[in-house]
Amino acid sequence: MDHYSILGVSPTASTSEIRAAWLDQVKRYHPDTGNDSNRILLINAAWEVLGDPEQRHSYDCGRQGNNLSGKYQHNVRDVRASRASRKVSMHSAQADDDLAQWLQAVYIPVDRLIGDVLNPFQTQLRALSADPYDDDLMQDFCHYLDNSRQRLEKIKVLYQSLAVPYSATEFGLSLYHCFSQVEDALTELERYTMGYVDGYLHDGREMLRNARQRRQLLQQERRRLEIR
Repeated sequence: MDHYSILGVSPTASTSEIRAAWLDQVKRYHPDTGNDSNRILLINAAWEVLGDPEQRHSYDCGRQGNNLSGKYQHNVRDVRASRASRKVSMHSAQADDDLAQWLQAVYIPVDRLIGDVLNPFQTQLRALSADPYDDDLMQDFCHYLDNSRQRLEKIKVLYQSLAVPYSATEFGLSLYHCFSQVEDALTELERYTMGYVDGYLHDGREMLRNARQRRQLLQQERRRLEIR
């Protein structure tokens, strides 16, 4: 199954068509609806490649040889291969120490920064909705977007500062997709501020909604990881 098949689009589909298909698939297969969590990882991995022009070009070039490209698909494949070839005890002292260190040094501060982006959004949007063409209101909204971008840069540094423990591989991938959704949402919202195109605002809000749901699932999963 390739990325186009996963999203149910033609290889000639436009970026907007791919985005629409991705949003539809996210709604349909979100873990909250009882679906397999691996499916949503594949859906988001396909969007990461096909939604980026450079990555999509590289993927299309290698598609004839069935060479899947992109570090996110490679990560998912590695997770499955690792499961088949290795049996790692979740209860070993070293595994527990590694997990505790990663949660404290990476997940907790990343989660806090994601919250700092998600939590003020509705308030910021309501303020702007009073008059989107008011320069002061728009300036305040843009200031929120700028601050959010700065938080995302900190998130990326934190995420790369320590390897995800084997026992939390899927959790780490899901965390990555969570802040990637936030990043994509900010891109759409920034496009909205440049031309007041409602489609960008709608997509940005939808992506932030999905990121908020994923964050809540991660918080629940963190508790399960810690009590194993």
